[in-house]
Amino acid sequence: MNRPEAIENNIAAFTETDSSVYVPPFELTEGQPSPFAANGGLSYMSFDQDGDAGTAAAMEAAFNQIYNNEGQAVIDMIENAPPGPIETRWGIGFREYSECLEYIRANNIKAPEGGLALPLRYTVHDQPSYSIVSSNAFWQDPARKAEATAVRKYERDHGRKCLYFPQVMRDARRIGEYYPGLSPNSPECMDKLGVSLAHCESRCKNFYDAAEVERVFYPEIEKLLLDFFPDATDALVYNHDVFDKDYEGDRTEDQENKIPGVNANYANLVHNDLNDNSGRVRCRELLTRNLRNFGREQHYTEEQADAKMSRRFMSINLAKPMETVRQNPFVLCAWPSFADQPYITNYRIYDDRVGETTRFTYRPDHEWYWVPEQKPTEVSMLKCYDSVTDGSVSRWSFHSACIDPTAPDDAPCRKNVVVRSFVFF
Repeated sequence: MNRPEAIENNIAAFTETDSSVYVPPFELTEGQPSPFAANGGLSYMSFDQDGDAGTAAAMEAAFNQIYNNEGQAVIDMIENAPPGPIETRWGIGFREYSECLEYIRANNIKAPEGGLALPLRYTVHDQPSYSIVSSNAFWQDPARKAEATAVRKYERDHGRKCLYFPQVMRDARRIGEYYPGLSPNSPECMDKLGVSLAHCESRCKNFYDAAEVERVFYPEIEKLLLDFFPDATDALVYNHDVFDKDYEGDRTEDQENKIPGVNANYANLVHNDLNDNSGRVRCRELLTRNLRNFGREQHYTEEQADAKMSRRFMSINLAKPMETVRQNPFVLCAWPSFADQPYITNYRIYDDRVGETTRFTYRPDHEWYWVPEQKPTEVSMLKCYDSVTDGSVSRWSFHSACIDPTAPDDAPCRKNVVVRSFVFF
């Protein structure tokens, strides 16, 4: 059975059942192929059992993958290949960053002015995958110790199914040179490319203080979004992350007290935070349940949420440096270059929800942007979800961290804050 048929069959099976659980309508952008996803792309909310949001079904699927050793063939292909480049159906990939960089230099791969040619890490496994988040009670259950060991290995193996591929960064400040008349600091840029830039002079003094970030920075970003999108009626910043590899203070995450901790690692893999399902589910659970909402409390009824979500809404991530970025830049890919490419779903299993993020395989013509030496007043904006599906606007960007091979060896790692938001029209 092909993927479109599987989608139709799963949707038909679900619509015959009665459920009070919010299940997002299955969406595909016009011209977008069906994703590599479980259940033909249907949300795990469809498999809710007694209010568990489909987490039991997702756990079962995860363990089926683990014990069936799915993906091992890809690992074997990579690890048993002879030294040097590895031929994949998407192009030549490399196990190591240094090998890919050597290939870029040997083949004189050039970037336009302000740009940069460098290795980016993509998955080479185009099948859905699962992660059990650290807060899941599964990890504290002594009776499941053996299973936990198997899960840890399975999740480590996600990284063994990735390779580095050569890519070219363009300077996001120069978008108008590539698209005459299009300013990178405009909503039109976000509509067309799924990426844009904004200006912010924050009064937040300490981005490591979660309470101050919520009190000062969240309202600043909500105002920035409403100014940036003049047709918007409401903006909600609902959480944030701080990235600083060199931070020497307490990194502890405490979700109950709205403390995200401080990340020591950068997401060095091409991905997007949401997809067709999770964009709607995440919005709904914020509006009606305040689920993991660090920002303003929301008190919408189901009917009010239906009305708000019947109009256009978007999820936007905004990344603001705390100091000029010298290393580990944040890079963004423009929608038109992958609009016809299927995404690969990764399911993140919580106790009370199943999140969905996405990964992508390599294409040499992916249109990547970066902001060289991004300043603290420059905010990178990327779209993670848009409810418009008719193909008239971008649905999302995807993004990654990377290593700048031209930076000095002693260049400090990126220190920045990333906030997540929904914008309503």
